[in-house]
Amino acid sequence: MAGGGGGGGAQPKQDDFQPHPVKDQLPGVHYCLTSPPPWPEAFVLGFQHYLVMLGTIVIIQTALVPQMGGGNEEKARVIQTALFVAGINTLLQTYFGTRLPVVIGGSYTFVIPTISIILANRYSNVPDPHQRFLQTMRGIQGALIAASAFQILVGFSGFWRIVVRLLSPLSAVPLVTLAGLGLYLLGFPGVAKCVEIGLIQLIVLVLFSQYIPHLFGGRCKIFLRIAVLSSVAIVWLYAHFLTIGGAYKHRPVTTQIHCRTDVSGLIAAAPWIRIPYPFQWGRPTFSGGEAFAMMAASFAALIESTGTFIAASRYASATPLPPSVFSRGVGWQGVAILFDGLFGTGNGSTASVENTGFLALTRVGSRRVIQISALFMIFFSILGKFGALFASIPAPIVAALYCVFFAYVASAGLGFLQFCNLNSFRTKFILGFSLFLGLSVPQYFNEFVLVSGHGPVNTKARWFNDSMNVIFSSPATVAAIVAVFLDCTMRFGESSLRRDRGWHWWEKFHSFKTDSRSEEFYSLPFNLNKHFPSV
Repeated sequence: MAGGGGGGGAQPKQDDFQPHPVKDQLPGVHYCLTSPPPWPEAFVLGFQHYLVMLGTIVIIQTALVPQMGGGNEEKARVIQTALFVAGINTLLQTYFGTRLPVVIGGSYTFVIPTISIILANRYSNVPDPHQRFLQTMRGIQGALIAASAFQILVGFSGFWRIVVRLLSPLSAVPLVTLAGLGLYLLGFPGVAKCVEIGLIQLIVLVLFSQYIPHLFGGRCKIFLRIAVLSSVAIVWLYAHFLTIGGAYKHRPVTTQIHCRTDVSGLIAAAPWIRIPYPFQWGRPTFSGGEAFAMMAASFAALIESTGTFIAASRYASATPLPPSVFSRGVGWQGVAILFDGLFGTGNGSTASVENTGFLALTRVGSRRVIQISALFMIFFSILGKFGALFASIPAPIVAALYCVFFAYVASAGLGFLQFCNLNSFRTKFILGFSLFLGLSVPQYFNEFVLVSGHGPVNTKARWFNDSMNVIFSSPATVAAIVAVFLDCTMRFGESSLRRDRGWHWWEKFHSFKTDSRSEEFYSLPFNLNKHFPSV
């Protein structure tokens, strides 16, 4: 009921009712793509990026290497190799690829075909565990080398540039959102495996990054920069006190594996100094079926990385990437998978979602920070004992970090809704349908595997089964395929369609010539642009 009288509060201004203006560059970023922070701050941030990506590598290799027949020594050497190659690949991507502040590291997408190779009959009959590890690793290497050709061809041929031109802000929303949200099973379920450590890590990280910097003003902005380092150090020390105090002495084995700080076995097994080198496990072996399955994983990783690149450009306060830069980045990602196969990391590479989320947490999207991080990867991969010390961080602590980083990437996708007409039923259907299927279809495939021991696609061709299971188990891949198909085929109401899907906001970034900022952000160093006319 409206009240009378002239002594009421101030009337709202007309501007208070205006929508927020659309921003093609994200405001509020402290250091953007081309503006590096001071050197001491850059080194601290680079070290934290190293810690973030290290957790993913350790989790993947801890799950895969024992199934291959390897022990702690083999696991330590594979982790060292994966770190070394990740450092090289990250430097190549930041110098010659997209030039975005993205870490190129281990990928969960390649786990399904890798496990399929591990369970192949020709390896299960090898009695000696070490020999079985070597032969399995050589088979994985051969499949990765073959799969790398797919991304190299798609990227450097310019084909992916044609595909990316089909993307609009509307179809990018499900792709980017599920690049982060689709990894939800790696978040709180991992925290809950040791809730007294993981939950505390999550709470401390949120306090340090979201509350303290704002409660105490600019004087405590340092907490935003070192939120990961300080929170991990505090909770890791707390977990160590619980371990030496005997809190887990009589607990189940699975609880001890996830909670104790002294059960990884990496520190004792890692050599003091070791430089990984190509073909260190022997000559790779090749199988056509395994190569095709790994190519399917490469295809899914390609789509997921495209979403990660888009999120990284947003959090680096850069402009949307020209399609040719996407294609260039995909080509160098194919080179990264080739190096994985040559060195024998046991897993393929993709753009790191968690490190992209860390850009948002710190509000530092500097390219230089990621390049420093790559140097930390190479340095600690060579000095094995020191690298193994950080690799022994309990997995629930890493899972707590994921809860924040994956959420940031998912919200980057939702941010592109500002370019779209949300009052259009066409927009609502494409968004809702692609997001729903992006979550529902992979869930169906995963549940089917748990119940039946194989995927819904179960033909006599194992390589075909693995290929379908990999593609349709990737939420970002399913959502992107559905969204792009619907966005390109539902051409009703052509007069307003271009604006409804936000196409007019991105169209000007399809070429370097239409916006000078694209050249500033994405031009190659050393005057190499003249050798790449597609750019």
